[in-house]
Amino acid sequence: QVQVVESGGGLVQPGGSLRLSCAASGVVFSPDGMGWYRQAPGKERELVAGDDSYRNTNYSNSVKGRFTISRNTARNTQFLQMNNLKPEDTAVYYCRADYINHYPYRSFWGQGTQVTVSS
Repeated sequence: QVQVVESGGGLVQPGGSLRLSCAASGVVFSPDGMGWYRQAPGKERELVAGDDSYRNTNYSNSVKGRFTISRNTARNTQFLQMNNLKPEDTAVYYCRADYINHYPYRSFWGQGTQVTVSS
C-alpha cells in the first residue's frame, strides 16, 4: 500500500521560508503527479502547486513567485519551497500523490503538516 508522508511544517515569521517534503513509498513506480494542497480553518482545501507526468508545473495565483515545487531524482519525493511567507499562508498543508498510468491507479493523501506564519 502506498504511504504519503509530509514533513517540514512549523512556525515561521512573516517573510520567512520553509521547505516541505512529501515522500511517497510502497510501490515500485513513482507517482505520475504530485501536488500540495492547503486548508485553513473554516475554508475549503485548495490547490497550492502541483506537477504531472510530463513535468509540467502549476501554481495558484496566491503563491506564484514565492513557492517552488521540485522532485528528487527518483521522483518519489516532492519538495515545496516556500519563501516570503505571509500570515494568509497559514494552513494545514497536504500532499497528494497520483498514480494514473501505473498501479495502483489512484491517488493517495498524506496526513498533513501544519504551517503557521505569525510574528
